[in-house]
Amino acid sequence: MDETDRGTPNVVLASASPRRRGFLHQLGYHFEVVTPATEEKARPGESPTDYVLRNAAEKSADVAGRTAAGAVVIAADTVVVLRGRIMEKPRSEDDAREMLRSLSGQVHQVVTGFCVRGPGRAGAETVRALAVSTDVEFKPLSDEEIFAYIHSGEPMDKAGAYAIQGRAAYMIRQIRGSYTNVVGLPLTELVEILAVEFGVKPTFQGSAGA
Repeated sequence: MDETDRGTPNVVLASASPRRRGFLHQLGYHFEVVTPATEEKARPGESPTDYVLRNAAEKSADVAGRTAAGAVVIAADTVVVLRGRIMEKPRSEDDAREMLRSLSGQVHQVVTGFCVRGPGRAGAETVRALAVSTDVEFKPLSDEEIFAYIHSGEPMDKAGAYAIQGRAAYMIRQIRGSYTNVVGLPLTELVEILAVEFGVKPTFQGSAGA
């Protein structure tokens, strides 16, 4: 059975992130959201890349087990990495302050791992995973800037305690690599895998050439 016989697979985003939802909406994907019920905790000696790939794989497997058969499940995990140290979402304002002071004037990496699983083009169960890294350089931040940013509330649900698409945009001197990866989902790589491996394309691309 080819992909035209199968019809358009049901796409599920295994993430509660409004940024990831927004990206898929912008591209015209039709999808539902199912929040994964997995623990995110780095193992001793685990590299940032291995960590985010494992988290993404576990999230996708968890949600795939709770959705209808035949769904294409997309899961992702993003961390900020400074000199090998993994920074996730801050646990408190003091934690956010410490993160931002550490990032001030430094170059760090944002690493996102994503995993897509479901019926591939030939109908067989397929799993594809990839990690993408982007270098981000912060300008030096004053204590007043850090205080004001934390007071805005924006850092508290963001890896590394900042949002490049939000108020923190002026703090970032330059990036080298994927911007959407820093937001939380490397779209170039994801869209390619969805189209090539799973036959799922953004609606604005239509079905020509499928």
